[in-house]
Amino acid sequence: MLSSSISATMIVTRLLIFLFISTAVNSTFNLPKSDMNLLEFPLNLEYFEAEYFLFGSMGKGLDTIEPDLATAGPPPIGAQQANLSLLVRDIITQFGHQEIGHIRMIKKTIQGFPRPLLNLSADSFATVMNAAFEIPLSPPFDPYANDINYLISCYVIPYVGLTGYVGANPKLRSPISRKLVAGLLGVESGQDAVIRSLLYERANEKVVPYETTVAEFTQKISQLRDKLGNSGLKDEGLKVPIELGAEKKTQGNVLAGDEDSLAYGRTPQEILRIVYGTGDEHAPGGFYPNGGHGVIAKRYLNR
Repeated sequence: MLSSSISATMIVTRLLIFLFISTAVNSTFNLPKSDMNLLEFPLNLEYFEAEYFLFGSMGKGLDTIEPDLATAGPPPIGAQQANLSLLVRDIITQFGHQEIGHIRMIKKTIQGFPRPLLNLSADSFATVMNAAFEIPLSPPFDPYANDINYLISCYVIPYVGLTGYVGANPKLRSPISRKLVAGLLGVESGQDAVIRSLLYERANEKVVPYETTVAEFTQKISQLRDKLGNSGLKDEGLKVPIELGAEKKTQGNVLAGDEDSLAYGRTPQEILRIVYGTGDEHAPGGFYPNGGHGVIAKRYLNR
């Protein structure tokens, strides 16, 4: 009798252990296909941010610091260390290591993909600025020249990733997916707030050698992103007309938000139009010469 009781207990225990392990594995790896696609897509932006922050602050990227995460993807073009003050270098170094964590966690949750080819050269950023101002800047904009230039260049892409997480969240079905995106969005929003705050402090300063203020640069970049995204107002510079300010009572705009001060959201199509610099999710270019990776990005490239 005692032997039968012990055997039954062992069977139940093993069954419970099996069910626990099965549930844990399924909750992590057997996510809905739509969730997996939406979670893998932002790796394109996370790779960009990791490489740009790491190179900008330390002069080296994933291939040196966390080579396994790059998964043998091609090294970025033209990335280099920026001429930064101790404070800004410290902040950007922190951002770079945070992006490593983001890539690692996404790839723990889904399979992910190798780093896409990224063009992080000064010429690539200069092209964006020329498009924003609709004239060639002279001399060409150099994102690696100093604190102000680098922070303005950081204004170009990371915020786009933030809006992508906002746009993806309501489409996710699994609580595992939503928890991950909420965690990513929290830190990405913090990074954006820091970048905007550092720039806001100097909003009225001229960006040397141009006769244009920091605030005007951000306005031009935001207008370009809205134009490329082609989905209405989803971007705002550091200063706005009062009707676009918080509660229509301020022209200062240290954080971008809609009429209720909620973050704007973007679709993957809008993001691809912006980061390609072509206004067309089917036409790669800009920072992604060969296009993005993953199911969603490839779907548009193959059309």
